[in-house]
Amino acid sequence: MKPVPKILLERHGELIQSEGVTVVSHIQRQVGEWVVQTLMIKDCDVPFKYKRPQRFKSLLDHKVNLIYYPAKEVVGGFEIEIMQVVRVRRY
Repeated sequence: MKPVPKILLERHGELIQSEGVTVVSHIQRQVGEWVVQTLMIKDCDVPFKYKRPQRFKSLLDHKVNLIYYPAKEVVGGFEIEIMQVVRVRRY
């Protein structure tokens, strides 16, 4: 049986996997019933976002493995690039 990340990447060609990246900022904020998590990764200017039903341990200064895809979000009338996280695992 193949590991889950390999299966995800094979089924969804637009997904990207990054391994062993360092989190330099981890923000959590409540939006309705969800907690929106925003990660900033070392040497990357694009925010990585995902939702969880509850707060998560801080990932600040930890190395993580991410599976994500590029997306766009409109903030204040401006379209910005984000990375929509599908899976995050502490390294």
